[in-house]
Amino acid sequence: MANAANLNVIFETLPAIPKLCSFKNIRRKAKICCYLDKKNDGIQEPSRRFVLSVATVALFGNAGVRNSMAEDNGFWITGPIPVPYAVNDINNKETGTRSFIKKGVYIANIGTKGRMRRLKKYAFDLIAMGDLIAQGDTLNYVRRYLRLKSTFMYYDFDEVISAALEDDKKSLTDLANRLFDSVEKLESAVRKQNLTQTESCHQATVLILEEVMSRMA
Repeated sequence: MANAANLNVIFETLPAIPKLCSFKNIRRKAKICCYLDKKNDGIQEPSRRFVLSVATVALFGNAGVRNSMAEDNGFWITGPIPVPYAVNDINNKETGTRSFIKKGVYIANIGTKGRMRRLKKYAFDLIAMGDLIAQGDTLNYVRRYLRLKSTFMYYDFDEVISAALEDDKKSLTDLANRLFDSVEKLESAVRKQNLTQTESCHQATVLILEEVMSRMA
């Protein structure tokens, strides 16, 4: 029983939990926990991992939250994640969409200037992706990276076009379509695990990405 008593001491020395306004009353009654060793027919001293696990349950297992205070602070989304969509003519003419678009991604509204900065940064990231492609055995990671960055660029371009002056809308739309047509070809080559074609498509895309960086400067 000495070993069980040692465990009891551990629970008695646990720090008290402060009372929070949004938490129910927490039971802090200490209990003696032990387990039987079938081989030795007696009580065996619990391991350190076991003690920590039980201590965690004792502290937080009975804690309950009534209402989340996140609903009142203005910094959290309390409903479904908004599904973005493009309103400008930047989709593939044949499919009506873009093959690289990744679903379930939250696109934060950071304003037109913020989106332009992000377009410039992500264009640079996709240019630098050539180092990853050159390794040859990383095309699975390349495709994931390409889809994520291009998805952000797709929706950012749409918002930038919408906010642009009428005289700039057409040139921005043409630039976006040239970029995303090239990205689709690159994404297709990566999906086929064709390294030679991937490198060729990436080099062609880099030229357009450099134009995007210049336009968003």
